Amino acid sequence: MSTKWLNYLVKMAKTKDTNTEGKILSAAENIFQSKGMDGARMQEIADKAGINKAMLHYYYRSKQLLFEAVFNKAFSLLAPQLNTILNDDSSVEDKIKKFTFNYISFISKHPYLPNFILQELNRNPDFVKKLQSNERFPSLDKFKMQVTSEVEKGNLKLISGEQLFINIISLCVFPFIGSPLIKVFLKLSDKDYKQLMKDRKTEIADFIINSIKA
Repeated sequence: MSTKWLNYLVKMAKTKDTNTEGKILSAAENIFQSKGMDGARMQEIADKAGINKAMLHYYYRSKQLLFEAVFNKAFSLLAPQLNTILNDDSSVEDKIKKFTFNYISFISKHPYLPNFILQELNRNPDFVKKLQSNERFPSLDKFKMQVTSEVEKGNLKLISGEQLFINIISLCVFPFIGSPLIKVFLKLSDKDYKQLMKDRKTEIADFIINSIKA
């Protein structure tokens, strides 16, 4: 067999492996999103990916590892977006607007992410170190300096960048973590809840900005 032909076969094998893994992650995300971590079954994921269960276990030995892979794929898309927003040259107000809009838009498509992070932090405190190892993990340094500067200029009420960020992330995250409770209290259908989240893309920003303006 010629070297050229061997290289071709190796390349095709790698492509096939990449395609298979992509199908697995896509199928898993779909199942996790509709049924959650506990409700998802490896056989169901294998069926949706068009492979047998043995092949699925060849790529991912457990449902936990597969869930982590799905999470890492999604987080690697979200983290750079948030990092760019926090570190561009826009104003604090614009950062708040863009952060809330982008975060809620993304999490609406990947609603399992907040619960997964909390679950992993409770189960494995070192999980946050894995998140921080991502080179595009959001940095708050510039945002905090901007907030301090705007407070000193008298444009914002007295508040630290840390407290402001906690307010932003809390208002963004809780509606997804507490969605079952919110639906019951407000008597919302799934359709109504989705509209509520769509409205929050701007509601949160307006609420926070009005609360910190001097």
